[in-house]
Amino acid sequence: MANIEKRGDSYRITVSCGYGVDGRKKRTHMTWKPDKGMTERQIKKELERQAVLFEEQCATGQFISSNITFKDFAEKWLEDYADKQLRPRTVARYRSMLPRIYAAIGHIKLNKIQPHQLIEFYNNLEENGIRLDTKYSCTCDFNALLDDKGMTKTELADKSGVGTSTVRAVARCDNVSAETADKIAAALGVDKDVLFTPVIINGGSLSAKTILHHHRLISSILATAVQWQVIVSNPCDRVKPPKVERTEPKYLDEVGAAHMIELLDNEPIQYRTMILVLLFTGLRRGELLGLKWEDIDFDNKLMNIHRSTLYTKDKGIFDDETKNATSTRIIKLPDVAVSALMRFKVWQNTERVNQGDSWRGYDKIFTSPDGGALHPDTISGWFKDFVKRNNLGNISLHSLRHTNATLQIAGGVPVTTVASRLGHATPATTTKIYAHAIKSADEAAADTLQNILAPSAAKKKKSV
Repeated sequence: MANIEKRGDSYRITVSCGYGVDGRKKRTHMTWKPDKGMTERQIKKELERQAVLFEEQCATGQFISSNITFKDFAEKWLEDYADKQLRPRTVARYRSMLPRIYAAIGHIKLNKIQPHQLIEFYNNLEENGIRLDTKYSCTCDFNALLDDKGMTKTELADKSGVGTSTVRAVARCDNVSAETADKIAAALGVDKDVLFTPVIINGGSLSAKTILHHHRLISSILATAVQWQVIVSNPCDRVKPPKVERTEPKYLDEVGAAHMIELLDNEPIQYRTMILVLLFTGLRRGELLGLKWEDIDFDNKLMNIHRSTLYTKDKGIFDDETKNATSTRIIKLPDVAVSALMRFKVWQNTERVNQGDSWRGYDKIFTSPDGGALHPDTISGWFKDFVKRNNLGNISLHSLRHTNATLQIAGGVPVTTVASRLGHATPATTTKIYAHAIKSADEAAADTLQNILAPSAAKKKKSV
């Protein structure tokens, strides 16, 4: 039978779990805290239920002791919860953060983690030198190697799944990530250790936003520990999260956007089409790459957005659902986007016929040159190079989405409509992200009222 002992405003439930190898009786404990407002009768009934449930968990080995270390619990959390409930890219991001977290608090037992230990960890992440990144630099004549392989930089970019700008960086012996080095070496059929040499870079501190992501991950893990009744409370609730200064999204104004469209006339048709579609629809990168021709209704000028093509190191290129439920949507296409897609379809059909059996037949609109899967970083790398070549400023591929939204708001499109077209969860998300554009539109509305009403008011006053 379980033993129940009251301790302050909570109860300690103890269950005997037999005897250890030393002959001593083994006992396991859990703490249960009643909800506020529960009557004595309700508390007694729930205590009995918790005690029976706890005994069953101990008997079947399902109980997790609060003496478990943070690292051991986090690994169980990944296996039993994150891998099954969260998106693959989210889990991949969490796994990339956990080694740094483990180094700080992984050895601490779950019931011993204190707020001051978390604060100390966050402060440590703000110190210079915390970023120890291993990069790789090419150690051979890269251009000569490409000649020997009979490949161009563009062909290598397509085969390896990295951007052409990244391939050029490798040729310049710039430092690249381990993942990029692996892809380049594999595409060339050369051992990475022969082609690259590791470079240890002692960087600065982590950004406030990155530190906040670490805090949220720790808090999520510990919140699950509370839900699973491993610990009574979440120490993250008693820690003020790192403050992140809000930055305005980067975007092009109408003049800059028009100039970019002109520049695209001289670019390869696939990249030109992708950039135009992103600009005129506000799609996310994954949503663009997830499109199939069957998702385009040319007669009614509609686009059905209901999947994303993503990439993680573990899974490679794969299809996933859209970011959230409201991201699954059907939007009206402007004539410019429809025309661009129609021209691209004609070009792609010609390419398919010309390549014959070598065409790989991937079922998406945008593919690699031989019809295979297109790595998401390929379009991002190409756009980065395009922006640099044409001095378009400090913008990224995602800036096209911000440009689309900002120009809609400036043109008087209601925020609810903008939110719907972008696939935001609520209009409040749109309002928060594009507060700058909404403020400018509001000021323009005030000026319009001034121009309309002020002359009328002046005329009325004069007649009186």
